[in-house]
Amino acid sequence: MAQSPLTAGEMEASLHVWLDTEFTYYKVDQLAHELVQLAREEQDFILGWIRRIASTHITLAWQFGRRAPALLPHMELRLLEAWALHTCDVFDRTGLQNALRVMEQVDSFDAAQHQNDSAGALFEEIAPVLGNFVCGLSGRRLRIEQGDAAWTDGERIVLPPLIAARPDHADNFQLAKITVALLWAQTRFGTLRIDPVAAAASYPDPERALTHLYALEVLRLSARIARELPGLHREMQRLRSLLDAPLSPAWQTFASQLAAPDATLDDSLALLGAAYAEAGCPHFSDQGCLRPDAITAARAARLEKEKARLRIKLADMLEEHQAAQSESRPAPETPPEFEVTTQDENGQLDFEITLDDAPIAPPEGVKQLLTSIYLDFGDIPPEYLTPAGEGEYDASQVFDQPEDPDAVWQGTYHEKGATLYPEWDHGRQHYRKNWCVMREKNVTPVYDTFYRETLDKHAGVVRHLRKKFEALRDENRLDKRQTQGDEIDLDALIEALADARDGREMSDRLFQRMHRAERNIAVAFLVDMSGSTKGWINEAEREALILLCEALELLGDRYAIYGFSGTTRKRCELFRIKTFDDTYNDEVKARISGIHPQEYTRMGFALRHMTKLLNLVEAKTRVLITLSDGRPDDYFDVYRGAYGVEDTRMALLEAVRTGIHPFCITLDRDARDYLPHMYGSARYVILDDVRQLPVKVTDIYRRITT
Repeated sequence: MAQSPLTAGEMEASLHVWLDTEFTYYKVDQLAHELVQLAREEQDFILGWIRRIASTHITLAWQFGRRAPALLPHMELRLLEAWALHTCDVFDRTGLQNALRVMEQVDSFDAAQHQNDSAGALFEEIAPVLGNFVCGLSGRRLRIEQGDAAWTDGERIVLPPLIAARPDHADNFQLAKITVALLWAQTRFGTLRIDPVAAAASYPDPERALTHLYALEVLRLSARIARELPGLHREMQRLRSLLDAPLSPAWQTFASQLAAPDATLDDSLALLGAAYAEAGCPHFSDQGCLRPDAITAARAARLEKEKARLRIKLADMLEEHQAAQSESRPAPETPPEFEVTTQDENGQLDFEITLDDAPIAPPEGVKQLLTSIYLDFGDIPPEYLTPAGEGEYDASQVFDQPEDPDAVWQGTYHEKGATLYPEWDHGRQHYRKNWCVMREKNVTPVYDTFYRETLDKHAGVVRHLRKKFEALRDENRLDKRQTQGDEIDLDALIEALADARDGREMSDRLFQRMHRAERNIAVAFLVDMSGSTKGWINEAEREALILLCEALELLGDRYAIYGFSGTTRKRCELFRIKTFDDTYNDEVKARISGIHPQEYTRMGFALRHMTKLLNLVEAKTRVLITLSDGRPDDYFDVYRGAYGVEDTRMALLEAVRTGIHPFCITLDRDARDYLPHMYGSARYVILDDVRQLPVKVTDIYRRITT
């Protein structure tokens, strides 16, 4: 049964909760008067979004409440939500004034112009899917970004916030996918190999020539897609028949000529004179647009840098090749040149490298460089294949260097070199995009006696855990009902004889054998390095990590150790103690000794980054264990309280969705108030005494990984 609409008094009471701190009673009363005219479902929708936006900024919530009632009759709720979230995102990135500008722009909404918006494909929804689609195509790795229109500069594909040419959502998604494929084809099949402005400069109207050249290339690339992605091409033809005008006879002739399997950009240039003379020029709904300035700038920045990078990589390969030779040979007077054979068949690029007639398998980084260079030239220029001489290039100028995570705080703050992570805003019920600015740092090794003192202090525990973990490593499993084995499986034999007596076929799985259990586990330890761990807690954490490493070295499990801390969302820091690729050596032991308290306990970004790192490891079981002494917290920040708990909970849910098993070991006696909500009832343990941590942590690890 439908609920009755809220009365003016009920409406004002709700609005006062969220808006009264900043706005006068008259404004709240005025807004309540507008909302009371709506149906209850519409009232609940607007009030819900006022509450959610108010958690970001009260002024934005007020502006949304003012405008939403007039938009409801001709704007789908889905699009209203997208507009509200976009406004909050703009506020996060650029502040209140720009967000208010976004609010004001919605007043110019034209229902007729946007009649398909309710079924439109939103960038936020389709970008992850299309990003995976592009990754599956050959060529340079391209990233998907949001912008004002669809275009590419050869390194990224830009799409508009909404694609809504058709009244059907599936059609709009297909249109976006076709657009992405055509933009990818520009990078893959040579459209971007020339300066488009220079190619059109000889015509009386260069802009017209450029438009016609782009149309010719769209026809050529469409034919390539027909061969590479025939299913997608059928969708392209169907949507063009619905959205675009038919080609004129002259353009049909151009299309036939450009459909030849060996057609290239040169063929489009050869036809440009005839196409330029035609009065009309086709424009396809899926073609996007050409941005010559962006193409030229991206290519110019790429060419010399990739040449230097390839030559340096080839010099490294040459050094490795010569070192691997069975007999020493005198160094040649001139550096040898590598020979590269390119295979470009069935849409796939592959490269074979030879040196002195001997094939050399190129590393993945070299393959990527060769691919990118080939896309720019259609071949690998010979001068690119000469290994760099000693001191010829400054590697720090050629390869991207990681930013000093401390130097960025000297002077004006900027985000260069950082990794950006979203954060869940439970009030908004949506992510704050690119909100946390995270940098990885190395823990400074401290070469002291802490490692040896820890082993001496816990000598009895070390002996005990070595015995337990060695037994765990050598644990065997009895496999029954096997076709071959060391002993008869009596249960299986009895069942087989009974089946034979009943006239059924007798099973041949009558044996049992002992099978050595193989562990295939990757575990990441995330250590709280906040200021509250100062003193006994910090010492107990370091001792626990040393005992853990001793045990894990016996088991052979792959493991990594990172610490985390931060001060506000703009200084989120993750400290490398041991990566998955590091060996447990003196430097790692010194890093453990060097762990010392930092700032606050902003936790969500650290969990998201560890989830990312764990998902890069090939393992059957992936575990994320957090050692902490308290609830999520940060300096003078909304992260304190429910916000931080909800963001941490969401980060843990994201980890679980990828197949990771999170667990928490905490020293906070009040953790029962929030840990069950964050981790679930069976995914945490509370230690009341900090001195128990080194003794208990290895036993806890053994229990959760077996």
